[in-house]
Amino acid sequence: MTVAVIVQARMGSSRLPGKVLEQVGDTTVLSEVLQRCKAVPAIDVVCCAVADGRENDQVEALATRNDCIVFRGSETDVLGRYLGAARHVGADVVLRVTSDCPLIDPHVCGAVLALVGNENYDYATNNMPPSWPHGLDCEAFTTSWLETAGMKANDPEEREHVTPFIRRHPSVRRANLLCPKEGLKDRRWTLDTPEDLRHLRNIFTQLPVGAERFSYLTSLAIDEGGILGGNNAGVQNKTRRTGSYLPDNLDHDVAQFHYSHDHQGLAYLRV
Repeated sequence: MTVAVIVQARMGSSRLPGKVLEQVGDTTVLSEVLQRCKAVPAIDVVCCAVADGRENDQVEALATRNDCIVFRGSETDVLGRYLGAARHVGADVVLRVTSDCPLIDPHVCGAVLALVGNENYDYATNNMPPSWPHGLDCEAFTTSWLETAGMKANDPEEREHVTPFIRRHPSVRRANLLCPKEGLKDRRWTLDTPEDLRHLRNIFTQLPVGAERFSYLTSLAIDEGGILGGNNAGVQNKTRRTGSYLPDNLDHDVAQFHYSHDHQGLAYLRV
């Protein structure tokens, strides 16, 4: 079984164009995301799914310098781009990560991935409902369901946001990984605005060298101003659009698991 992390990336952004190439600490946003993805346990390959267009050539070049496979595809049909990338690397299971989350935690990703790989769920995430800081979100799903979505999803929202068709389909076996710490879902660790960039750069100036750099607990210890407030609150509501993708009966349709920090962060207990 081939397990692939697929990271979508492009230069375009309505609020912060070129954000994936912005500098955070001694690296770029995209490079940090890709290096963290390469540290996810039990994965075979990291693929950067880059949008078509000459303006995105520099994104491809950066991904290649990070020793990642690159697949190019439609900028607007991101579902089609993911399906093409999955086929390109021969993936059986896909972990989806976006390129604007430079604090993504490899062990949290690994625990979500294990819900599909080890527990035989079709789809797993850590935001049904949200409980982690915005910027740690990830999704894992089988390529067979990605193929089904690619054939049957017709709504533009489903094509743009990749997984709504899978998340809402009544036949999909879904699982969610809950954060062990309460009160973190309104923390903002994603990159969408200049304010986000300033906040992330402040965190990166204090991140240590070594494996603990990738842990969300390290970022949490540094982050003292991450609670949303002021103008950023509206951005949070606009960009973390998980609500419309949730099944009607959340508690019944989504198996909930608690994340544990034991065993290198890969243990979890069903609620």
